[in-house]
Amino acid sequence: MFEFLTSFMDVILHLDKYLTVIVDQYGLWIYALLFLIIFCETGFVFAPFLPGDSLLFAVGALASLGSMNIFMLYGLLVLAAVLGDTVNYWIGMYVGPKIFERNIPFLKKEYLIRTEQFYEVHGNKTIMLARFIPVIRTFAPFVAGIGKMKYPRFLFYNIIGGFAWITFFLWGGFYFGNIQFIQENFSLVILIIIVLSFIPMVLEFMKHRKRKIKFQ
Repeated sequence: MFEFLTSFMDVILHLDKYLTVIVDQYGLWIYALLFLIIFCETGFVFAPFLPGDSLLFAVGALASLGSMNIFMLYGLLVLAAVLGDTVNYWIGMYVGPKIFERNIPFLKKEYLIRTEQFYEVHGNKTIMLARFIPVIRTFAPFVAGIGKMKYPRFLFYNIIGGFAWITFFLWGGFYFGNIQFIQENFSLVILIIIVLSFIPMVLEFMKHRKRKIKFQ
């Protein structure tokens, strides 16, 4: 397990190098792979560990060097993000909490609880805001399905959130990823992105604990 985690973190922190190798070896198949990763991270509750923010930034940076077409990436990844949330919503609608009764790796009930806490604070806007928070963005559409949120309302926030998330990180990588300082310290930048992404979830968890202690 430790060896797996070490290898996984190595891939995450050196996404630029691994992506370059994949592009060189598989060419256009990189588009299908990236579509699949974003779709799975947003579409299935057992895949919150997949890289999202950092991957989008790294892909944008690579596209700025001419390795990939930024416009094709943008269209495909926005579509993957919206479709992924849509699938997750319907899974939550029809399967619901029963899925947590199965022993599925990486699927923890505490993730569901934290997402429900986030909903308590932000309501329906959670679908949009959660895009920028790892783990919660995977569980938010699932919880929306469980809560029987009306689909037109869900779709509205889903599309806005999908566009905002992909635009921010993909184009952020495209415009800033080729700066010399960032290229020379790419692993550090990816680590900073990961840490900053988790801060909102940690803050919400701490606020919830304070409120719970206060009323005990």
